[in-house]
Amino acid sequence: MTPDEIAAVRGELEDFAGEVFEPFGRNDQRLWGQVYLRGLLTDGKRKSVEPMAARLGVDGNRQALANFITTSPWDPALVRAALAWKMEAVVRSKALVFDDTGFLKDGRASACVARQYTGTAGKVTNCQVGVSLHLASDHASAAVDWRLFLPESWDPASPKADPDKTGRRERCGIPEDVGHMEKWQLALDMVEETRSWGIEVPLAIADAGYGDCAAFRLGLRAHGMHYMVGISATMTAQPGDAVPVCEPYAGTGRPPVPKYPAPAQSVKQLVIAAGRKAARPVQWREGSRPGRGRTGHKRMYSRFVALRIRPAGREIRQAADGPELPECRLLAEWPAGEPEPVQFWLSDLPTATPQTTLVRLAKLRRRIEHDYREMKQALGLAHFEGRTWGGWHHHVTLVSVAHAFCTLQRLAQAPKDTAPA
Repeated sequence: MTPDEIAAVRGELEDFAGEVFEPFGRNDQRLWGQVYLRGLLTDGKRKSVEPMAARLGVDGNRQALANFITTSPWDPALVRAALAWKMEAVVRSKALVFDDTGFLKDGRASACVARQYTGTAGKVTNCQVGVSLHLASDHASAAVDWRLFLPESWDPASPKADPDKTGRRERCGIPEDVGHMEKWQLALDMVEETRSWGIEVPLAIADAGYGDCAAFRLGLRAHGMHYMVGISATMTAQPGDAVPVCEPYAGTGRPPVPKYPAPAQSVKQLVIAAGRKAARPVQWREGSRPGRGRTGHKRMYSRFVALRIRPAGREIRQAADGPELPECRLLAEWPAGEPEPVQFWLSDLPTATPQTTLVRLAKLRRRIEHDYREMKQALGLAHFEGRTWGGWHHHVTLVSVAHAFCTLQRLAQAPKDTAPA
């Protein structure tokens, strides 16, 4: 880039930061917020305070940056709200997407670190886990809210509490009222928070880590939201046309209760019973590799089966108005050449929703994998070296701001024939 182009981008960054950092109560917070952003956006392998301060030159006051990110009493929720308002106008969200990512750690001193499973490593390892909420559409996405998952070992009220970990809560600055909540509960908590900001998106998307939980799906419905969520192949359900029947009453004892005549089957069994011929090819987008698509890129397509089903399970039965289980749509990907379906989703979108739309929404979650990759590889999402609860939330919030600025720059430079309307 030429010096003029660099100056123009820096001016755009200052304007953008001025909007998003408007909730800061002090001018020095706005100043160091912009400096931290520039540190995240500069070249360099590490995006922790010390190496960023070294790269920033005269602006790189290491102590001031460390105080701003670790101990300064600014509320990250206010910055996230401002970021959400800014990005919703650009993203024009089709859905709220929920996911979580791991922050691998060597030591045990950081807030909420424990041996736990994370998809980042694909195994149980020593890490923190952050749950995120993203605004998403076909052309853009933005992480606008975060929660740090607190394992049961860090919760004094849990029977699994670890005295060594609970004893570090005060040093890590974990608020006294913060206890263990499952990741799906943190996701619903973020729905309520974004609603309080005035961001109301009627569809939620998540992977099977959330979709398998009936309480999560019921919680979304209680918030008036539809869902398109991944599920495991072993989830059980009745076919869509199954009807509960009642055995004849003999006139003595308790009257029989209507029930389904056959036991529920796994969703994998239901799709296999429908047969390979039920699968139809669907293209959901064009990828980045050269190919024969409209824009010269490879078409992303596969074969999918869509069925009406009635998910089973005690929680679903208890929430049902009567003996009949509520109807949903099951979507399964069954690629040509595969002996059986490979991936499954569950949706309560209206029955008139086209199968192509279901597929595109199911695949929309892939955007969040790109968000994580950009934030981790280019913007230092996992580089925070502080140990405090507040510092972690400050850092991930500012990384989200930096990622949003990169998204705006990318959209502004996109060719007019491919840019969003």
